[in-house]
Amino acid sequence: MDHKQHWEQIYSTKPSDAVSWFQGHADLSLRLIHNTGLGRDAAIIDVGAGASTLVDDLLAEGYTDLTVLDLSPAALMVAKQRLAKHAECVRWAEGDVTRAEFPAHRFDIWHDRAVFHFLTEPADRQAYVEQVVRSVRPGGHVIVATFAEDGPEKCSGLPVVRYQPESLHAEFGDAFLLVGHEKEAHHTPSGAVQQFVYCYCRKADC
Repeated sequence: MDHKQHWEQIYSTKPSDAVSWFQGHADLSLRLIHNTGLGRDAAIIDVGAGASTLVDDLLAEGYTDLTVLDLSPAALMVAKQRLAKHAECVRWAEGDVTRAEFPAHRFDIWHDRAVFHFLTEPADRQAYVEQVVRSVRPGGHVIVATFAEDGPEKCSGLPVVRYQPESLHAEFGDAFLLVGHEKEAHHTPSGAVQQFVYCYCRKADC
């Protein structure tokens, strides 16, 4: 089973609030987005969002330029149905982040919670970083969260790469300034605790 089929099966057979990565509100992500200091017209992409509620809260706060990308059409449909008429205010994109086509310098904020750690092959990580370099404007903001070094070794049956802040930043290289990092103890719907690390970077101005 390829990755797309895997996630299609997950989102087609499980309630979105029962999967291990579910958050009622993505509070840390929201705070980091607020900390960028950008206005409500900032162009934000949520990569591998699945059925995340982050887009709901961004819309409720008045953000007007939102893009949601996921590999699974079933996941995107869950979010669209939840948002009802408000879904029309969002750009929805189905695809693999390492191969998707984004306009150059399109985004002010790139957000990814729990996609990058699934990229276990160096070539896929390099392709991901190249996407960020191309599609985030100079001086733009990059927020990426992965399992921490003491986080799970697998998620949804798939292997992951765990990171410390320094090793996660090193994947992106000198084109990005590490502004800050935080750990989060995520409590899953089943009661388990998963350790995440969030890195907030700025892309170089040129």
